[in-house]
Amino acid sequence: MTRITRSLVPLIVVCLASTALAQSGAGAEKRTARHFESIRRQPSLQLAFLREMPKGGDLHVHLSGALYAENLVDYAASDNLCVDRTTSILSAPPCDDSCVNTSKPAIRCAYRDHVLYDSIVDAWSMRNWEPEEGSGHDHFFAAFDKFSLATRNHLGDAIAEAASRAAEDHLQYLELMHTADSVQSGQLGAKLGWDDDFTRMREKLLTGGLKDIVASTVKRLDDDESKMRSVLKCGTPEANPGCGVRVRYLYQVLRGLPREMVFAQILLGFELAQSDQRFVGLNLVMPEDWYVPMHDFELHMKMLDYLHGVYPKVHISLHAGELAMGLVPPEGLRFHIRESVERGHAERIGHGVSVMNEDRPLDLLREMSRRKILVEICLTSNDVILGVKGNAHPLPVYLRYAVPVALATDDEGVSRSDMTHEYLRAVQTYDFISYNDLKRMARMSLEHSFLAGSSLWVADFRQVTACVNDRAGAGKISSTCQKFLDANERAQTQWKLEEEFSGFERKF
Repeated sequence: MTRITRSLVPLIVVCLASTALAQSGAGAEKRTARHFESIRRQPSLQLAFLREMPKGGDLHVHLSGALYAENLVDYAASDNLCVDRTTSILSAPPCDDSCVNTSKPAIRCAYRDHVLYDSIVDAWSMRNWEPEEGSGHDHFFAAFDKFSLATRNHLGDAIAEAASRAAEDHLQYLELMHTADSVQSGQLGAKLGWDDDFTRMREKLLTGGLKDIVASTVKRLDDDESKMRSVLKCGTPEANPGCGVRVRYLYQVLRGLPREMVFAQILLGFELAQSDQRFVGLNLVMPEDWYVPMHDFELHMKMLDYLHGVYPKVHISLHAGELAMGLVPPEGLRFHIRESVERGHAERIGHGVSVMNEDRPLDLLREMSRRKILVEICLTSNDVILGVKGNAHPLPVYLRYAVPVALATDDEGVSRSDMTHEYLRAVQTYDFISYNDLKRMARMSLEHSFLAGSSLWVADFRQVTACVNDRAGAGKISSTCQKFLDANERAQTQWKLEEEFSGFERKF
């Protein structure tokens, strides 16, 4: 054997081992896909399969809406809050002295009064709601004002609950939408007033107290996450699996407020994302069809365009197209998604339901595909709020035009759903969705997350050069790959997903 031939032996061995690992992984994936097709018409078996399937990240989830009403009742009871027996709206004590025949009892009375308890759960969620009762849209959004007091002192508990439920759903990552300053920035904006010159307004806010709000918001999140870790018993032998879910935050701007408050909140979102790595971006929330979000839509896009120029590295995801024909006039359906992408600098779109009502929709779809603008698909939410489902939903169209998509829960507590049932709804509604399609959506959720660092993937989910000879779940990782993962939070989380896929697929 020549010296050159001998030098090639280690390389050949590595290549053969890499090929064997890849073939083994591909075989397990094919067997899993075949099993999935074999239970296509058996919803109960599908549910069991999907419950255990790794799902990546939930990129569209509101912290307050992620909580089930039962959790909120417990929070309210621990704070001695009162509840209106007729409207189910919470209020601060004092409450009526008696639990019986009173209009404002302590909410803890509901523990001994199943009629009261059930009425509260129904009012704070979509449980037992029927279309004959009125608008699902209005019932859904009215719930938040009814229970909002319950979360005020329990944000750490709420984050813990969201993380625990995510772990049960085999998610690796959560991006929670959270108005973490309790609207202090908006109140500062109201105090300082509006200015048509965005530069002057920004400086006025920064010198007028916004930087102090940034610091206090970061401190509050420190405290809330400490409470979360305590609730989940992280770092102990009894640690809840939720401790293993990576949690990050999108600062949640309330776009239904007056313009000076919205600008101040958007500015705070950019400042938080620039100063604290836990805040990975921002989003604008509240019903898109309400008067102010419709009337001020162009102004909000101008605000985002200006502030994106000041903070170009801060990520933006925007609710857009959470609309349906009849909810607003036809002209209100024609531009929100396009404007959010082109002027609002959205890297992701939340909902995107009304995309086919946009001007030149097919051109827009091609643009979103080319620019890799992911759509956060919330099937249950779109059904209960907008009445859009099945073939009326644009998910198949997005897939046809190769627009990246990922399933999301939106407000799983209020909707009475979870990520597993979002996956179940997808496969039961659309026969063409395969196991590989679901796996791709799960991967897309992390690929389009706002986590820091480089991706594990190059084109078409092929691993980067540093990890090209490594396979998740196969044992020891090469030093080159480990070094890459250690330096890139996004790639770390993606690797964890691949490890869980490897373990899941070996079962088949």
